[in-house]
Amino acid sequence: MPKSYTDTLYKKTKYPVLYLLDGPAHFYSVTGMMKQFSSSNGNSIVPEMIIVAIANTNRSRDLTPTHVAKDFFSGDSIQYDSGGGTQFLNFMEKELIPYIDTTYPTAPYRTFVGHSFGGLAVLNALIRKPTLFDNYIAIDPSLWWENQSFLKTVESELSFNKFNGKSLYVGVANTMQAGMNMQEVEKDSTKSTAHIRSILEFVKSTETNKENGLNFDWKYYPKDGHGSVPLIAAYDAFHFLFPWHELTGINQFFNPESTASAGDLIELISAHYENVSQHYGFEALPPESLLNSLGYEFMTMEGATEKAHAVFDLNIQNFPNSANVYDSMGDFQLAQKDSLQALALFQKALTIGENGFSQEKIDLLKEKLM
Repeated sequence: MPKSYTDTLYKKTKYPVLYLLDGPAHFYSVTGMMKQFSSSNGNSIVPEMIIVAIANTNRSRDLTPTHVAKDFFSGDSIQYDSGGGTQFLNFMEKELIPYIDTTYPTAPYRTFVGHSFGGLAVLNALIRKPTLFDNYIAIDPSLWWENQSFLKTVESELSFNKFNGKSLYVGVANTMQAGMNMQEVEKDSTKSTAHIRSILEFVKSTETNKENGLNFDWKYYPKDGHGSVPLIAAYDAFHFLFPWHELTGINQFFNPESTASAGDLIELISAHYENVSQHYGFEALPPESLLNSLGYEFMTMEGATEKAHAVFDLNIQNFPNSANVYDSMGDFQLAQKDSLQALALFQKALTIGENGFSQEKIDLLKEKLM
């Protein structure tokens, strides 16, 4: 769960959800990255998200899209189950996702991440369940599967269908033979290069398809093999998927020489979150914690009284049922030496929600006013 989930100061919010295949293998790297990107050091590169790490019960069965009898590389009979990918996606759609949505405070915005066979599952979801997720991250997917038959299926589906509002990022590891270069790999026809060659065929085909509405990008990682590429590929994927999320331009309002007004500040914040809302497909308000923090920062800055008042007021408009927003505006009025207005705001906060901080301020003000 996101860091703010346990914060009792602010009104509860809803979070986008990230579904992560091969959960035990990637849970700590992805959750650590998400924490760093979404909340550590003031970052908001990506939104805070609920992360659902899915452990395997029968990996080859659940993550492969079709059943095959013979191993592509050796030609021997396959000794593991395969072809249950569609049933696995049905489980996610009909059981797992509804359970997560009814148990946790989720927003209707989902990201699906998979590596290797998991990458196949991600691409299978994109073409078979295109409304189930908004973002798809396929890291070094095993597109050699079924002698590249599934690769052809995905290419065909992406050619004939529309994927407006969907995003796909593909990470490509360096699995070519030593001494080979990209051009040699693409011309090669041996099975030893089938893994990377299949992925390169896919990304270049997808890259040239500009008519299907898919927001697409990919990257080759020459220093990372199949096992090490998930970390760096996920890092780049999150940057690709959320270039619109971080609020920028705020620093100008802390410049003492800037002529930007409180109205300009509110316009900047409002326009940014209107854009965020368009990407989400639902209304996204500026986080209460963000506006609260900005308000107190402006309170400590000489000549920024109007800016502080404006962001505290916007917080009240957006979160009228939060005790904190009235308590914070009370702190602002107290700093302006308006004790009566501050007292009224602290009392308002207390009527909305019991809290020790407002009551303490009320008691001190009443003593002062007596």
